[in-house]
Order: sequence, then C-alpha cells, then structure tokens
Amino acid sequence: MQTWLLILGMLVITFLTRYSFFAWPNLRFPRLVEQGLHYVPVAVLTAIVVPGMLMPAGEWALDWHNAYLMAGVLSILIAALTRNLLATIAGGLLFFFLLRWTFGQLPL
Repeated sequence: MQTWLLILGMLVITFLTRYSFFAWPNLRFPRLVEQGLHYVPVAVLTAIVVPGMLMPAGEWALDWHNAYLMAGVLSILIAALTRNLLATIAGGLLFFFLLRWTFGQLPL
C-alpha cells in the first residue's frame, strides 16, 4: 500500500509541474532561477556518470587499471580540445574498449 501511495504522489507532482506551463503560459521564473536551470543537465549527468567512473564495482578504484576512469578522463580531454560530441563519444568508447581488452577484462 505504501508503494502505491508513493507512486501516486510522484505521479501527482510530475503532472502538476509539467501541466503548470500549459495552465499558466505567462508563468515566468525569476532571472536567477532561469540562469541556474542552465546547469541542471550538466549536474544531473555528472551525478550519474562520476560514481560509475570512480567506483565501478561498488568500491573506490582510483588506479590505472580502472578503464572507466581512464576513458572518462580521456573523454573530458577530447571534449575540451575538440568541442565535438561525436569525437568525444567515439574516442571515449574506443579507448574504453581498448583498455578493457588490454587489461584482459574483455575476451578477444
């Protein structure tokens, strides 16, 4: 019963936040809030990706054999140098699988 109440509560909150933009089209956020909202996607993506890079097996792995960490650092460098999303994704994935294969974590 508690699970269903939780799901129902999340449904109501999600509906109200999305519907409010249609119900009140003249609703505007203060400028400071609008500026802060630009950082939300970066913050959410960072919160999802970084724990997986630093703790791939559930505990800290800050060494050279952590392919997630090494590929993540290289992806950050590629993104900073090229500003190209496709190059960043392709370079990061290629380096990640190369490291996994090199460290014997992937079959031939």
